[in-house]
Amino acid sequence: MKLIRRSTFNRMKLRLGRLYGRDMAEQLSDRLYMLIGRYGVSSKNGGSEAAKKNRWSHKDAVLITYGDMVTREGERPLETLKNFCDRRLRGAVNVVHVLPFFPSSSDGGFSVIDYRKVAKELGDWGEIERISRDYGLMTDLVLNHCSRQSAWFTDYVNGIAPQSEYFQEGDPEADLSAVVRPRPWPLLSKTETKNGERHVWTTFSEDQVDLNWKSPDVLFEFLDILLNYVSKGTRIVRLDAVAFLWKEEGTSCIHLRQVHEVVKLMRDVLVTVAPHVIVLTETNVPHVENISYFGRGDEAHMVYQFALPPLVLHGLLKGDSRSMQKWAGSLGDLPKGCTYLNFTASHDGIGVRPLEGLVAPEELRWLVGQVEERGGLVNYRSMPDGSKKPYELNITYRDALSLPGDPKLGLRRFLCSQAVMLSLRGMPAVYFHSVVGGTNWDEGPKREDGENRDINRQRWDWNDLEAKLDDADSDHAWVNNVYSSMLRTRANCTAFHPDAPQEVLTTTGEVFALVRRSLDGRVRILCCFNFSAEEVKLPRKLVAGQLGEAGRFRNLLNGSDLEFEGDEYVLRAYESAWVVGE
Repeated sequence: MKLIRRSTFNRMKLRLGRLYGRDMAEQLSDRLYMLIGRYGVSSKNGGSEAAKKNRWSHKDAVLITYGDMVTREGERPLETLKNFCDRRLRGAVNVVHVLPFFPSSSDGGFSVIDYRKVAKELGDWGEIERISRDYGLMTDLVLNHCSRQSAWFTDYVNGIAPQSEYFQEGDPEADLSAVVRPRPWPLLSKTETKNGERHVWTTFSEDQVDLNWKSPDVLFEFLDILLNYVSKGTRIVRLDAVAFLWKEEGTSCIHLRQVHEVVKLMRDVLVTVAPHVIVLTETNVPHVENISYFGRGDEAHMVYQFALPPLVLHGLLKGDSRSMQKWAGSLGDLPKGCTYLNFTASHDGIGVRPLEGLVAPEELRWLVGQVEERGGLVNYRSMPDGSKKPYELNITYRDALSLPGDPKLGLRRFLCSQAVMLSLRGMPAVYFHSVVGGTNWDEGPKREDGENRDINRQRWDWNDLEAKLDDADSDHAWVNNVYSSMLRTRANCTAFHPDAPQEVLTTTGEVFALVRRSLDGRVRILCCFNFSAEEVKLPRKLVAGQLGEAGRFRNLLNGSDLEFEGDEYVLRAYESAWVVGE
């Protein structure tokens, strides 16, 4: 027991028993002990309390990007990506989420063929490790399914152990109507195997075959993959589609207790091997379901703030922040050692399931219509009664907030949305297209293998992108300059520590406002955002009431003093202000 603290080992043994039965717990815990021994216990283990305290800070901001988002002749894409980050985003982001960089067959990389290899068209592990040396690395662990083209599935078809037990089979005659479906196509797919016809679960697509987590071999396969990623420099591990991984006939097959046990077990393993590594769950569901993955502070360290993208979009398009205020003001305290990953845009669409209970159904229909008017697309999910319901909105966040009659004002509205996201308690994550001012790639979904999400997944040629970002008259340059400046400003303000307190103020709706305070109480910042297309007057007494009387009040976002007209400061249309007293 020298490798692992006895209390941690016993806890992991209990979890294995809950998953696979008490009679298997002893054997599986011995197997786990040997697996951890293979990778070794981190030298940080003895100081794990310090590792926990330093898990994140106000300097943290994540860039979400594909490995080949920008390419240049003569370089491998992962090398080009690092060069772009070094040139344009130093001091603005310090973590890079390289979306699945493994060999894959579909779904933007999320149909993984081989979890232990880097796709040769992107580069190799050397490039990944070079990124991890200068930036924190976020890596996807795609848990629910793998590619039909994987060696695992080939072995399953041929009846070769242990892969013959790796995939979730289903009975086409069984009543599966209660299963929560994220997609509208069939749940089961017919497959010919050495042992006859089988029907396998394909929750997300026919090419993505669901894994059978009731097999301990699947668990240990992924624990080994997880520790391999950590050995390559991973700082944040993103558990993709984790909510769906355990199936029980007659249930919804989402958020089952075994799912939570798997996440807790992975955290326990990381506490032993690499206590600095952050476990992030990806569960695009209503807020209460989403935060259940914090457990009692013993499960995920971080969850995506999935309600944020549609709420910010709805509020800015409406010119009314009251729904946003009500939601943000109700978030409450998190378990110790837990925080949110805040974002507005990603490689996926804007999920609307998290709006359930936050806005009226007619407001959701209105929002869908607004997105479609701006060239966006909509993905639907299947309901138990056979109907379809909007699941996500596919559009760039910039275009979602565009104003056709006034493009410049639309850009200001978009940048306001990003300032809101950067201000909230948690760690911010920015999508590559957002930070360079990307617009809808209408051709993407129309390609032979295209899908709706491709509208927000355009790749860039290095020379073309650099020309746009160097052109002082380009919208792309303006967005990039303002956005990267906001990120660098945030990184220098201790009040934006993910654990720093947050107070949401009540307003009439035109303004969204909150106060952040550094952990030592020395720095207070009033964050104000005009959600309307009209000027709004901000009373001096409101500013002074939050920050105290001061010789001057300064907006960190532009470095200028607040110039009061009488006792009021005028917030222009969609203006953002991070105000401190000096």
